[in-house]
Amino acid sequence: MTSFDTSPTLTAWRALLAVAVVFVMLATTGWSAIRDQHVDGPRELALASWARDRIAGHSLPEVDAPAYRMAHFFATLSSGQQVALAGKYPSVVGNLNGAPVTLRYHANRVALRQAVAVEQVRAHDERLSPDGRGQAKARWERFRSMLGGERQILAFDPSGKGRAAEVFGNLDRAARVSVVVPGVDTHLLTLERSKRAFAAPVGMAKSLYGAERSASPGTRTAVIAWADYTAPAGLGMDAALGGLAADGAVRLNAMVGALPGGSKVSLFCHSYGSVVCGVAAHRAPDRVADIAVAGSPGMRAANAGQLETGARIWATRDGDDWIGDVPHMEFGGIGHGADPVDPEFGARIVSAAGAAGHSGYFEPGTESLDNFAAIGVGAYGSVSCASADSTCHSGISGERES
Repeated sequence: MTSFDTSPTLTAWRALLAVAVVFVMLATTGWSAIRDQHVDGPRELALASWARDRIAGHSLPEVDAPAYRMAHFFATLSSGQQVALAGKYPSVVGNLNGAPVTLRYHANRVALRQAVAVEQVRAHDERLSPDGRGQAKARWERFRSMLGGERQILAFDPSGKGRAAEVFGNLDRAARVSVVVPGVDTHLLTLERSKRAFAAPVGMAKSLYGAERSASPGTRTAVIAWADYTAPAGLGMDAALGGLAADGAVRLNAMVGALPGGSKVSLFCHSYGSVVCGVAAHRAPDRVADIAVAGSPGMRAANAGQLETGARIWATRDGDDWIGDVPHMEFGGIGHGADPVDPEFGARIVSAAGAAGHSGYFEPGTESLDNFAAIGVGAYGSVSCASADSTCHSGISGERES
């Protein structure tokens, strides 16, 4: 870990560099705001029908009702009524914070089967362009994959580029829950990969779950691959701004706050995902014990104190990660603030030995993954500090906190 020069001259040069980067982005990508979900698509029609429907003589709750109210509503229904509602409104029930997680898994399997049927037809529709049919085939194959085995899909919305979340482990019984928050270009077609598997959200979460089980076999843990927000497409202006992170932060906190039981939660935030976590921090539920960022462009804060959270803040970056060459500053709303691995930021800096670049932090055998697993299960004494912060354990009492 190198030392950090914070002289006024260097700060001025960084500001000029940030402005130059902005003009390059504008020239090459334009103001490429994400067009979110389709208007009046199947999900929107289902939401409209849900708002008018009743069950057992009672109106259905508003879909944005607080999770505790949603949980109470489902608790008043029989198992048969719950399943019937999920069958009638799979795209709604499968994404309701506060609904029983096993019911959400069931609803999303129904929604996935419907989505497979839609994309199968589109893949052979001669009215579509070859590219359109190819895209439909790719989505068809992805949705079929998500239906395989006993996969636990916590959220699924195929509209637009799509969003999803997948669970590894038993959320209802978990004492510790880890949430992987990925960065740019996250959508349904990049949810998982056969090559460079551990650079995709599902591969990251699978790898972390395995590492946590190895680190502490007796700890009841679960890991969520959380790709349930609209991420920037590439390194355009959306990636340099905080609008999508703000929207993602609201969704992240809502999901975490609705998790069953009293589990402690650790957030593992990669690249632009760390911007999401930084924005979410000050309103994160109290159950969030740790926020760990890797390859971060910044957390939209000048220091850890500005995050206004009681969660422990951890940061890591591999020496070969290109994100280290990006100006870590905010200028006119562009950029994401200070570098979390700068000792002056105030995070606990941990080793990323073996990570090899921007996308290797969840690769098995790396110190970054081992450190994430130790944080996730609360084995803080097993965390390997980076050379720049040999005191990253300071202020943490005991080997394991729950």
